[in-house]
Amino acid sequence: MQPLLWLVIFGVGIGAALRGGFELPNITYQELIFPGIIGQTLLFTAMFIGISIIWDREFGFMKEILVAPISRVTVFLGKMVGDSISALVQGIIVLLLGLGLGISISPLAFLMSIPVMLLITFGLVSIGLIVASFMGSLESFGAIQSFINLPLFFLSGALYPISSLPDWMKILSQVNPLSYGIDALRHILFGDLWTASLHVQPLIIDIAIIAIFDLIMILIGTWAFKRMK
Repeated sequence: MQPLLWLVIFGVGIGAALRGGFELPNITYQELIFPGIIGQTLLFTAMFIGISIIWDREFGFMKEILVAPISRVTVFLGKMVGDSISALVQGIIVLLLGLGLGISISPLAFLMSIPVMLLITFGLVSIGLIVASFMGSLESFGAIQSFINLPLFFLSGALYPISSLPDWMKILSQVNPLSYGIDALRHILFGDLWTASLHVQPLIIDIAIIAIFDLIMILIGTWAFKRMK
């Protein structure tokens, strides 16, 4: 429901307020934020799923996993891939909601966006698992989760073009991995309409940066799981 509210109420309402002054003539405001809402869904779902680590620890299930004759790397990768697929399913649901709201998405763009969304979730889920591996309570995880989620979302360009930001916010957006994920989705979903509207980096650059971010988070995550008791 949350992505639907953002797309319908925020997208239509703010889009109407910006009518005539919106700087992307080829794309409506609702279309602009659509990939951003997909990114928001992936981010919030991926981070929240990390809470399962704390639940497993409290109920003793994590202890059984950690003493099993398998490496901690395998445990982390298993959790990461499984949770990433769960987040991906919710991202696909938002894609289908976009079709229902009249946003034009070609079948090829729909299919191409799925592996990109999965690539995005790998790094985001890893962050959630890393944070959860250091937390001892649900309350602590909730506080840290909000502290991470909101800056990542609002500095990703999900709700506005990064080019319209002041210079200091542009710098923060450029070091935000979610910015590149949302830009990649806009490339795929809108193609020439997006690239003709703003000077953005090529899709391959977005993908490469996301992949590097995923690798770094997976390495940190496997280290965190190795030290977890």
